[in-house]
Amino acid sequence: MDLRTRIGIAFILVILIPVVLCSAAFYVLMNYKVKQLGRQYGIDNPRMESLYNNALLISRSLDETLSSIQHTLETDPEKLEDKDYLTDLNDTLSGNGAFLVVRKGSSIYYNGSSDLSNAELLSQLPSSVQEGSESEEENGENSYIQVRNQAMLKQIRFKFSDGSVGSIFLISMLNQLAPEIKGAMTETILLIIVILSFTSIAMGVWIYRGVIIPINQLKKAAQNIRDGNLNFVTQKSGIKEMDDLCDDFEEMRIRLKESAAEKVRFDAQNRELISNISHDLKTPVTAIKGYTEGLIDGVADTPEKQKRYIRTIYSKTIEITRLIDELTMYSKIDTNRIPYNFQKLHASSYFEDCREELSIELEQQNIRLNYNNYLIDDAIIIADPEQLRRVINNIVGNSVKYMDKEPGIISIRIRDVGDFIQVEIEDNGRGINQKDIPRIFDRFYRSDQARRARGGSGIGLSIVKKIIEDHEGKVWATSKEGEGTVIYFVLRRYQEETHEQNSNH
Repeated sequence: MDLRTRIGIAFILVILIPVVLCSAAFYVLMNYKVKQLGRQYGIDNPRMESLYNNALLISRSLDETLSSIQHTLETDPEKLEDKDYLTDLNDTLSGNGAFLVVRKGSSIYYNGSSDLSNAELLSQLPSSVQEGSESEEENGENSYIQVRNQAMLKQIRFKFSDGSVGSIFLISMLNQLAPEIKGAMTETILLIIVILSFTSIAMGVWIYRGVIIPINQLKKAAQNIRDGNLNFVTQKSGIKEMDDLCDDFEEMRIRLKESAAEKVRFDAQNRELISNISHDLKTPVTAIKGYTEGLIDGVADTPEKQKRYIRTIYSKTIEITRLIDELTMYSKIDTNRIPYNFQKLHASSYFEDCREELSIELEQQNIRLNYNNYLIDDAIIIADPEQLRRVINNIVGNSVKYMDKEPGIISIRIRDVGDFIQVEIEDNGRGINQKDIPRIFDRFYRSDQARRARGGSGIGLSIVKKIIEDHEGKVWATSKEGEGTVIYFVLRRYQEETHEQNSNH
């Protein structure tokens, strides 16, 4: 579910749930109140309309006080002249929103209203004539509504102990709500507040769990990354936008972790490279120092011996130069800034020149070089002659380093393979274990401890792979332990006709 849908649903539910719950709660509450009114006021078959009949409820609320007055009139009529008793009755009526008035003759004997004066009451109460002279002599009860004044009056006629005609009025204003209606309204308002609060809190928690919790998780994840802790997992929340953000954050964490691991590995490789180069430089430098001291001290006392010492010093210098070149090339590979000078090269003549250079060097090391050119025509390739020569020298140098037979044999073969020419460099060295072959072109990889003991920077074949791939070629190897290794690489032929056709187009 996406965040927009979640918020839309929450908005609908915030409206719908209170309406449904309030309707149901109002229906149940009103039914309960109707039944309660029926029991309280003795209404047979009470209906919902009974709750809204203000006059009926007010009339019923005055009946209990009216019955008490009737009983007093029958048992102790003089008590109605006691103002303390009348005050107690008035207090009872005021709880129901009514008040008590006692008229004696044409004057007010007791006024329980806090708002109306005696004169106002006399002007509004039914006159003695209206009460009827025939019935004034006897006690009696009457109730009616004054529409003009919106008041309900319940009247009891009686005579005072001195013979004066009197009336007791129970008065309640119709423009006020009955206590039961007030209670029902208060309970309904409270119920609506509770339902709205519950709905708002529930929807708020739902939105909170979908948005705030994943935001807090992302905040915690950012703090972990800041502190260098990348071993955690960002949990999803079920909200599409937040889950997408969590996925992006998780991918960033994984990449950062991989980058950190790569940096650790790269630093370790750099340390290994420096260690290897330092070790490899130490050997020729020591040799140069020794042969130079021999020349200075006169150990080489014949021209032939001096010439041999000088040749050895020169070869060790070449070895140092090669190691420095490898280090320089490594830095260029790492920054992907190898300088190339691509040219059209005639494959046959180029590899023939390479053979002549290699044969002189290999002859001094008692290694025989075989060369076979199986090209059917004078193939042309586009290559950087210097970098391609580095490829051949690195492969041959690697073969020489691990040569374990006498005499050593290195064979170079050039073949046609469709749109490519294939170069094969084979040796009769110790060979490579099959499980190690896929990794020999990896940077710093050397197959076993015996190879490590022979030194080397471990980047020679990785440089070969980089240069060949930059020439849009491919390099691979086959090997048999104890028999030797073959390194293959292919280079694309330069198609003169295709190039001219493309130029015409």
